[in-house]
Amino acid sequence: MTTTTVGDSTPRYRDRGRAIDERVEDLLERMSLTEKVAQLGSAWVFQLVEGDELSAERAPKLMEHGLGQVTRVSGASNLGAEQAARVANAIQRYLVEETRLGIPAIIHEEICSGLMARQSTVFPQAIGVAGTWDPDLAEAMADVVRIQMRAMGAHQGLSPVLDVCRDPRWGRMEETFGEDPYLVARMGGAFVRGLQSDDLSDGVVATAKHFVGYGASEGGMNWAPVHLPARELREVYLYPFEAVARTAGLWSIMNGYHELDGVPCGADQNLLTGILRDEWGFEGCVVSDYFAVRQLAEYHRLAADGETAAVMALTAGIDVELPGTDCYGEPLLAALASGAIDQKIVDASVRRVLRTKFALGLFEQPFVEVEKVAAVTDTASHRALARRVAHKTMTLLRNDGTLPLRPGLGSLAVIGPNADAARHLFGDYTYPAHIESLREMRADDNVFSIPMPEGVEFSAGSVPALSVYEVLRERLDCDVRYAKGCDVNSDSTEGFAAAVALAARADVAVMVMGDKSGLTTDCTSGESRDRASLDLPGVQEDLVRAVVATGTPVVLVLVAGRPCGSEWVHEHSAAVLMAWLPGQEGAAAISDVLVGDVSPGGKLPISFPRTSGQIPTYYGHKVSGGRSHWKGDYVDARSSPLYPFGFGLGYTTFALSESAVEQNEMAWNGTVTVRARVANTGDRSGDEVVQLYIRDPEAGVTRPVLELKGFARVELEPGESKTVTFQLPVAQVGFYDRDLQYVVEPGVVEVFVGTSAHDLVEAGTFTVVADSSDGPVTKAFDGTVTIT
Repeated sequence: MTTTTVGDSTPRYRDRGRAIDERVEDLLERMSLTEKVAQLGSAWVFQLVEGDELSAERAPKLMEHGLGQVTRVSGASNLGAEQAARVANAIQRYLVEETRLGIPAIIHEEICSGLMARQSTVFPQAIGVAGTWDPDLAEAMADVVRIQMRAMGAHQGLSPVLDVCRDPRWGRMEETFGEDPYLVARMGGAFVRGLQSDDLSDGVVATAKHFVGYGASEGGMNWAPVHLPARELREVYLYPFEAVARTAGLWSIMNGYHELDGVPCGADQNLLTGILRDEWGFEGCVVSDYFAVRQLAEYHRLAADGETAAVMALTAGIDVELPGTDCYGEPLLAALASGAIDQKIVDASVRRVLRTKFALGLFEQPFVEVEKVAAVTDTASHRALARRVAHKTMTLLRNDGTLPLRPGLGSLAVIGPNADAARHLFGDYTYPAHIESLREMRADDNVFSIPMPEGVEFSAGSVPALSVYEVLRERLDCDVRYAKGCDVNSDSTEGFAAAVALAARADVAVMVMGDKSGLTTDCTSGESRDRASLDLPGVQEDLVRAVVATGTPVVLVLVAGRPCGSEWVHEHSAAVLMAWLPGQEGAAAISDVLVGDVSPGGKLPISFPRTSGQIPTYYGHKVSGGRSHWKGDYVDARSSPLYPFGFGLGYTTFALSESAVEQNEMAWNGTVTVRARVANTGDRSGDEVVQLYIRDPEAGVTRPVLELKGFARVELEPGESKTVTFQLPVAQVGFYDRDLQYVVEPGVVEVFVGTSAHDLVEAGTFTVVADSSDGPVTKAFDGTVTIT
């Protein structure tokens, strides 16, 4: 039974009027070593529950001394929203009423594109959200996730992914915000603010991942080593984590699976303690990526056994082992008993765990009101937001005038493996996709050794969603017919003849091609689904060629987690719409754009390669990079991207004018004003993203040819114009010198404004003047922007 009093007084840790730190210390003093270690562990929901009830056999064994975290009550079960809330309450009730100290658990869930739960809204995948270039939408989306999670009794979300990714071969590019550290930081910071809220007692802990450099692996392969020099690591890959930690109040970070220069991130004390805590002052919890502690022994072969792995990970700075207690159980207790690790290290991690639980208000409100769950789960307003976000992700890459589809169209052929497959609109960490992976692992591919008890089965996850073909058939007043043509990733061409014949009779062929995202072996994008080629998977390229040969205009709609399609396929399509993985309302959003109800306004958050042989290709390369000197191009391909970073067309046209830098000179701690006027010069409304870049033409170390430092998405009616004003802190244009110290060197800085990294006008220059009296440089991460 819970201890609630000491003598006649309430324990200080139960007194909500006291400071959190005081409550933490009081509780810590009362805990046995076993109870402390239990706070650093976790358990899967299916280890604790049978059906929708606590397991009378398993739950007491796993929770008798308390528990740090519970893994995916919603996302690793068949539970609906109300059932999940009841199970969450049952788990908390056992911990609060049946353990000695009554410490509630943190329940965490996956939230890459919305709460990964049976009855929650599926938003566009993160790479598409980045393509909106609209942080406010990311924040609004995260706020919905917060509401749904709190209603179901969950408290920590394993997002945002802050990996900078410049290699689309890597299957997890879809979970990222793209190639640019500034864009990743802006979108990620907004997501964190929406999720955590102004008061964490009403919010959800955000978990930035994967610390750090995970998306820069050898060959674009999952879990592979990463080779990053110290300056690039800090300026590019650490930057989003530092920016979000310092400016958005981030509460948690997750390590990457990979190694950096021979040291796995999960055992890197310099990274997890030296940089993260000592340099940045981060006070939140570090949680392990799933099974990452055990991997120090079994995958990286750095540790001899689980006990040694526990010592390495905890000493490095990983506070909590996920998804289940393994090395942080008996092996850690054995290490403590032998003196292999100091109890002070355990106490420090337990403090951080308890501090988070107090800040979440779990001691005051461990339970949720089940009867209120339905009212805030996948509501009409949530779906409306999902559709709006999906609209803003749509990125038009090519258009000869075929789009929007003209009124009075006689016939439309809808072709492709993703045309009538609503499931393929979803990213890898969505409920339908992930339940497939759990079922596959249950059957024969349990690479993670997930401890699924006998009798646990996972039904096929279903989220109500329509396919592109279903929506077009309903809304177009013409003859709309469908042919699949081929599968996403097979060698069969049996469906070619029917698809080609259908296209030949149609006025336009809409080909919905691309990926199936997930973790199962039939998927072509997602975690551990890396690809060596950027061509469309399977025989999709051949199908496009066959349809193009009919002479019918082809509108290529790419439902994909990364750039795909050969240069030939793009150049021979009348129009190309990058729809990314648009989620539950994706079919409606795609159709809205195709028929012209919505003008596409998304912009690429990554450079779109012509071929995998170019990789990595990104806009912010060094002066000596980006081409083969001295000829420029490859022998067999151009060296420039097929589409540049920041690029995207619309159904109207825009013009920039009056670009100017208002100050000639400024000290490092000053702010420079940059203005530009953007006008809609077409005949319909639309959005343009005004982008601010800088270049340091002469510095103590080589600098990128361009660096994004600001942006604003502007909505304009026909003939309307607005002025975008950027306030650029000079400290934002600094870099790490030869001693790896952050500096802003005196000298000229060039400023550009444009609509992509390749479509720029020079706004002017300003000169940074030396002023040693100002002291050491303080890094700035962002300025402000106003639209008038």
